[in-house]
Parts: sequence; C-alpha cells; structure tokens
Amino acid sequence: MKTPIIALNMKTYPQSCGEAGLNLAKLCQEVAEQTGATIAVAPQQTDLALFISVLGIPVFAQHVDNVKQGSTTGRITPENLWAIGCTGTLINHSEHRIPAEDVRLLVQKCKNLGLVTIVCTKDPEESKAYARFGPDFIAVEPPELIGGDISVTTANPEIVSDSVKEVKEVAPDVKVLCGAGVKNGQDVAKAIELGAEGVLLASGVVKADDQRAVLMDLANGI
Repeated sequence: MKTPIIALNMKTYPQSCGEAGLNLAKLCQEVAEQTGATIAVAPQQTDLALFISVLGIPVFAQHVDNVKQGSTTGRITPENLWAIGCTGTLINHSEHRIPAEDVRLLVQKCKNLGLVTIVCTKDPEESKAYARFGPDFIAVEPPELIGGDISVTTANPEIVSDSVKEVKEVAPDVKVLCGAGVKNGQDVAKAIELGAEGVLLASGVVKADDQRAVLMDLANGI
C-alpha cells in the first residue's frame, strides 16, 4: 500500500451509517482516483462486507478480537476479516483499548493472514513498545486531542516526531501515522514534515458540511 496514506475511521457516526457511509466511501474513492492519494476507509463493522464488494480502495476493520473461530458470539476474528477480503484492521484504538498481549497476538495472526495492521497508541513510549510487535503501521493519537479542533501536529508536534524516532529505533520498517484533531491539508503536510507517513482521522471528514472539499484539501496536503 503506497504511502503517505489518509486513513479514515468512520466510527459509528450517523453520517457514516448505511447508505450515507457508502456514499462517503465512494467519495473517498473518487478523490483518491482524482488526486493519486492513497485513501483507506474503516467503516462501521456492519458495512465491511458491502464496502469491500463495491470499492477499489483499501477497506479496514475498526477492530478485531483475539479469539478463535467458533463459540465466540458477537466477536470478529482475523480469519473473518481475511475471508471477506478485508485489507486489514485497526487494533487498540483509544475508544477500544485492549491488553498489550492481545495486541501482540493479533498483529502476528493478521501478519500470518496477510492483513495490514494499524496499531493505535497514545504516546511515544507506547509507540515504541508496540512497534516491537512488528505491525505495518503505528498510529499515535493523544486521547485528549481526539475529536478536538486542534491537531496534534500543532498542539504537541513532539509527540509525532518523538514517536517516529522511537519507532524507527526499534523497528525501522514500521510506518508511523498520526491522528487526533487532524482536519485539513496543512495538518497532513505538517505530519509528513514531522516524519509521519500519513494520518488517521475521523470527525474532520465524517462530520464536515462539505466532505468532498475536506478530502480534496487533505489529499493536496500530500
């Protein structure tokens, strides 16, 4: 998957549910095709199979569980994601934190299946610790800035640059994304300047009045 990447976590907002979510995902694909930017989407779990069947851009799950296939009602396994053609999955998002050992095991399971992993972290220290597990991406997102009006690249740029430094020190092949408050092309450009290879964002696009304009601006930041 070509970087830099714009990864859109669609969460469970009403603006990204059902038909509205599919329209947004198609818009992401249109902008990706027009600009050449890599844009990936992580839809609501109920929409995963549908999105995969109609889209030509990377589709990620928002979460995956460290359980075996079988008697695990209501869970999503890495094998489930692989079976429907998912590109990969977010792991340990700040809104769905899991134990470190589960992160490690999930990264390995996904790697064995060829699923791309984006492991979310809260700070440089955790970024370094989880980079040792060998995910494809570390996405550092200070929880206090998520959903806010100020990007981490402005509020505390050292979190990004320090995370890049710490991750590359222990796992040079692991790429770093940044998130929390990212809303425009300037934020994307700043993230890349700080050493990140893309961004993970949500509300800045999903809740925007003009989603196309925001996506175009983000893509131009690359």
